[in-house]
Amino acid sequence: MIDTTQIFNINSEEEFEHIALDVFRHQLKNNPVYGEFCLYLGKNRTNVIELKQIPFLPIDFFKTKKVVSSQNKEQIIFSSSGTTGQVTSKHYVTELKLYEQSFYKGFTHFYGDVSDYCILALLPSYLERSGSSLIYMVNDLIEKSQHPESGFYLDEIEKLTKTLMRLDKEGKKILLIGVSFALLDLVENHSLKLNNTIIMETGGMKGRRKELIREELHDILKRGFGVEKIHSEYGMTELLSQAYSKGNGIFKTPPWMKLLIRDTEDPLSYLNDGKTGGINVIDLANINSCSFIATQDLGKNHENGLFEILGRFDNSDIRGCNLMVV
Repeated sequence: MIDTTQIFNINSEEEFEHIALDVFRHQLKNNPVYGEFCLYLGKNRTNVIELKQIPFLPIDFFKTKKVVSSQNKEQIIFSSSGTTGQVTSKHYVTELKLYEQSFYKGFTHFYGDVSDYCILALLPSYLERSGSSLIYMVNDLIEKSQHPESGFYLDEIEKLTKTLMRLDKEGKKILLIGVSFALLDLVENHSLKLNNTIIMETGGMKGRRKELIREELHDILKRGFGVEKIHSEYGMTELLSQAYSKGNGIFKTPPWMKLLIRDTEDPLSYLNDGKTGGINVIDLANINSCSFIATQDLGKNHENGLFEILGRFDNSDIRGCNLMVV
């Protein structure tokens, strides 16, 4: 059995690889979907001895299979967004405590104590449906902030703007987290000059607006909010961890999460830093599901564990998974 406390206390690349191989062997044995996938590829515990030999499960499996590595009944089922008629992904979470630990420790790693912030959430497309892992995370962070004015705003743009301006002027430390189209709606009607507020976009126009390249979106938001940088969050229904960008679209993962860039022509081989390819995500917190996922996102790694998201594969279906087309 994997000691989950180890996962959130990784201090080196060697430690990460050691735990990742332990998690691989655990999921190979206990996850029927992943085990069958590895068998098909001829991968087993004896011939997978280093990180880059671990097979990555295509993310589409979450649309048609129950991807679980635990005998426990699920405590919640998170689902992806999608237009009418689309098959959505489902993530069967058997231990909510792990998700809560992961996003709380991840937020603290990048932004410090959540109780230092007033958290304002502008996530209408997520609030309007059930099963959103993002709403679950933000709601929990709002509660942990313990600020009386932290909360969600659905279509209350005017109320949100007044609250935001007042709190910022009072010198309060604010995090405004919003879906891209809603943040654009706000700045089209108001021109602000904020000094104490972090603006964090979670991506996605959700069919409400035409897609913008990241630089264009961030330029509009920077001008509209009067801030120097726009932060971003990168997560997805199928994961339990998030990466964050503090500006310029450059992301970093917490210590228990890692990205590898696969060759789009040869999905079992990997590219060096600076080369664009498909994103494979290792999320060790996802121990009760699958920690090794081949996404439909394109990106490239930089030095020191930094990376960029550069869009999606052309033939992949469009759904709200926290990124912009570049």
